[in-house]
Amino acid sequence: MMYTSLDDFIDQSKDLLVKGPVALIFVEDEVEIATTLRHHLQTGFNTVLALMPDAFDLPKDIMSKVHRIPYDATRPQAVFNAVNKVISAAEPGCWLYYCYNAEYLFYPFCETRSIAEMLSFHTEERREAMLTYVIDLYAGDLQATPSAVSLEQAYLDKSGYYAQARPDPETGHPRDRQLDFFGGVRWRYEEHIPQSSRKIDRISLFRAKANLNLLPDHRFDDQEYNTYACPWHHNLTAAVCSFRTAKALKRNPGSSFDIDSFRWHNSTPFEWHSRQLLDLGLMEPGQWF
Repeated sequence: MMYTSLDDFIDQSKDLLVKGPVALIFVEDEVEIATTLRHHLQTGFNTVLALMPDAFDLPKDIMSKVHRIPYDATRPQAVFNAVNKVISAAEPGCWLYYCYNAEYLFYPFCETRSIAEMLSFHTEERREAMLTYVIDLYAGDLQATPSAVSLEQAYLDKSGYYAQARPDPETGHPRDRQLDFFGGVRWRYEEHIPQSSRKIDRISLFRAKANLNLLPDHRFDDQEYNTYACPWHHNLTAAVCSFRTAKALKRNPGSSFDIDSFRWHNSTPFEWHSRQLLDLGLMEPGQWF
């Protein structure tokens, strides 16, 4: 279906925001729009919203399966404003997810289990949100693929990830079960990345509730939503495998000419399978087997 605006979608189709899971895909450019939407449809999202400019094309087979909403995701705060508007409109408890084009959600055993199955288990563990690590992907050969985006020859860093305590700004003490995570292309080329954009943790999956707000640093104003696990054991985490940073670094004239290749001795081909991400420690199955 197509709508004239996000408000129009909420007015006409608010009944889709009752249980979820609902995926909000924010399209910033014309790179891998179709593959991003297909991936999340195949993952099993009940509803997929494609928030994108009218000028961008969608294949007919996808157009009939997603809810296309005119939207400029490149405006400052536009993504956060849209997510918060959907949170306010959704029924409390509705599972929501958001990402950008050329980003692909993976979670433990996603090849054989749907996103609804995984979130049902996560809900039973009394979790309202799920930590996702944004794992940078990049093309292995920038001469052949100057855009840094190649699904056929995608690479990721197999090591170099680390975490730091996240202090409470009021007390200065570390916040309980919260960490700031770093690594990947953002870490290796941090001189070209604003400090506010260097973290790779994002709460991409969460349940709507009254007065909940997503903040511009991809965290929420409810601190329990920002935790990586409950107090008594490890919980599921997931990964958003993303070409977004590499794509931006090669598009930006200030960094493009400084980067001949993103590959280094810790690069490895991306296998497009959850087992690889689990083996590398880039997501956690928790108690789900």
